[in-house]
Amino acid sequence: MLADIKGLSRHFTEDSLRTYLLGRSSRSDDGCLIVRGYGAQRGVYQKVAGRAWAHIAAFVLFVGEYDGALDVDHTCGAKDCIEPTHLRQVTHAENCRTREQRPRCRNGHEREIDQATGRYRRGCRSCNRAAQRRWRQRQAEEVGQARAAAGWRHD
Repeated sequence: MLADIKGLSRHFTEDSLRTYLLGRSSRSDDGCLIVRGYGAQRGVYQKVAGRAWAHIAAFVLFVGEYDGALDVDHTCGAKDCIEPTHLRQVTHAENCRTREQRPRCRNGHEREIDQATGRYRRGCRSCNRAAQRRWRQRQAEEVGQARAAAGWRHD
């Protein structure tokens, strides 16, 4: 059973892994069992017990019947939650379909809805426009440097 968990350190047994996970976690107000992994960042997937993902280890340990071809999904939406009642196995396509989409990009701009899919576009137009502007400026600088190195004169 523990052999199904990729990246899990070999010295763990079921009892020691259970103790380890519960010792590194705390209960939040909304019922989630939030685990503290190796990193300091919260709200992201956590790695524990070697290089194993905490939510997958918790699913194998507390729920059982793990299928490696399926994804472990959080019904609560908290990526660092290991509460067994909040974890379920779904296909990758279903996991992507039910993923929460944020109405704003990471820079705070409103994202548009794609007419073909009815979902938010992957990137916002403002960030795309700024990225293109930076790329064109870098390209112009490189061309200018290449022309200067080749001895071209700009009249």
